[in-house]
Amino acid sequence: MTKKRASLLALSGLFSASAHAHFPLMSCWLETDKVVCQAGYSDGSSAVDYNVDMFDYDDNLIAKVSTDKRSIAEFELPGTDFYLVFDAGHENPVEVDVVEISEK
Repeated sequence: MTKKRASLLALSGLFSASAHAHFPLMSCWLETDKVVCQAGYSDGSSAVDYNVDMFDYDDNLIAKVSTDKRSIAEFELPGTDFYLVFDAGHENPVEVDVVEISEK
């Protein structure tokens, strides 16, 4: 195999690996007076020590919590409508709106 062909094969492997990138996920539920969210990735890996932000509908930051060692973020239930954002630094952060959250 020539060096040129080996280089091309190595480069094509890099491009195909990036096509299979894992994307962030987050599911949230209500527990009594709390909102609980579990963050992670589509490959099943955890998201430890990542910020999850809570905003009101006027885009004001209400609260910011870091995920724990179980990839869980817990918030006190606010007295207003809200949405949550898990931004793992990828192109598309995960947003969960209050109307999508139910009791577990």
